[in-house]
Amino acid sequence: MSQNPSATASGQFQVGGDITVNRLGFGAMRITGPGIWGEPADPKTARETLRRLPDLGVNFIDTADAYGPAVSEDLLREVLHPYEGLLIATKGGLTRHGPNIWKPLGRPEYLRQCVLMSLRRLGVERIDLWQLHRVDPAVPRDEQFGVIAAMRKEGLIRHAGLSEVGVDDIKAAEKHFPVATVQNQYNLVDRKSEAVLDFCEQQNIGFIPWFPLAAGALAKPGTILSTLAEKLKATPAQVALAWVLKR
Repeated sequence: MSQNPSATASGQFQVGGDITVNRLGFGAMRITGPGIWGEPADPKTARETLRRLPDLGVNFIDTADAYGPAVSEDLLREVLHPYEGLLIATKGGLTRHGPNIWKPLGRPEYLRQCVLMSLRRLGVERIDLWQLHRVDPAVPRDEQFGVIAAMRKEGLIRHAGLSEVGVDDIKAAEKHFPVATVQNQYNLVDRKSEAVLDFCEQQNIGFIPWFPLAAGALAKPGTILSTLAEKLKATPAQVALAWVLKR
């Protein structure tokens, strides 16, 4: 293993065809408190982790207004603003009522509020990649996609994406705006989104797998994965991430 690891070794991808990022990025959900609620238990280490990312070649960071809520976006601005050379992607469309409680709210006026508040917290005039955190089943999806298209036209959003969707949702959204990215749960043992991944590859849509290490479960010792990692002289986490990148 290199003593100076860099995310540049993971290869590059152009988000929306015009923003080049290294494929190995950083998910900023768990720099918050337990249950993704409130401030981190170790604020100093959380800030040090964020500060280290550019040195490791990480130039793509994924967050959301619901992480904390607001805590993750606030920390990113405090530590990394003005984000030179970084793509900060954020999401909106979920409400929080307590630790580990997530409820979708896709009313157009709320989605607009999500974007405006994220702009303020991140300290930017335009969000380069904003993703709909969930499609709200209680609101016609065309209304949700329509307001996203309007915010792109206004210049509040540069590129737009979706999270936890199927191929049908992507096709429906693309009637309103180009879908730049799709973020679905996906890892070595959870492959429910294979069809979505294949579709994204065909359409050159960025696929962002969340839960790539199953919150650390795939990195535990004593598993088949750890046995394989020993043979490869690597860690289970490295093998799991390498598999995702290859796929």
